Amino acid sequence: MQSSTRLKSSTLDRSLQKTKGDANFSTFALLFSEMVQYSQNRVDNIHDLQNRLADFGKHVGIRVLDLFFLRVGKDKREVRLTPMLVFIQKVFWKFLFNREADNLEQHAQEANVYYLIERECLVNKFISVPNDKGNLNCASFVAGIIEGVLCTSSFTCKVLAHQGPRGTTYVINFDKSVIERESRLDSK
Repeated sequence: MQSSTRLKSSTLDRSLQKTKGDANFSTFALLFSEMVQYSQNRVDNIHDLQNRLADFGKHVGIRVLDLFFLRVGKDKREVRLTPMLVFIQKVFWKFLFNREADNLEQHAQEANVYYLIERECLVNKFISVPNDKGNLNCASFVAGIIEGVLCTSSFTCKVLAHQGPRGTTYVINFDKSVIERESRLDSK
């Protein structure tokens, strides 16, 4: 009798501040695969599919950033460009993928373009691309996460994912207003 009155604990009853750690990769792979298939059935070409994945990623990035700050109990967020990018490369990437991104670089001639590089992209690891969709890059989802995090933090930008010999490169192209704001902060 006593066991029937005891309420079962569910995932929804758990605190957002406590975490067990890693997500199950097979569960993630299944969910992500379903998301790609869902998106694929609603678009006409690969460019639109990658844009849809990026849009999903933006929504995830906004929510995961809030969850990150809730879990670490930190109220202060970065307001400068370089510390924000280093935060994404080291701290936020580790929160998402349990490791840091491999490299962060600035474009040699363009002050508003940065590259975040990872050798092995988790979302591309579980996807086999059919021959008719040869240039599909599912890392657009992660590019959307990065864009969501940066735009929510007042660093307006556009992020694209490119697959190359070094792995996946996320090209972060900041709005001119972000660079101007950074210049004003440097002059103070």
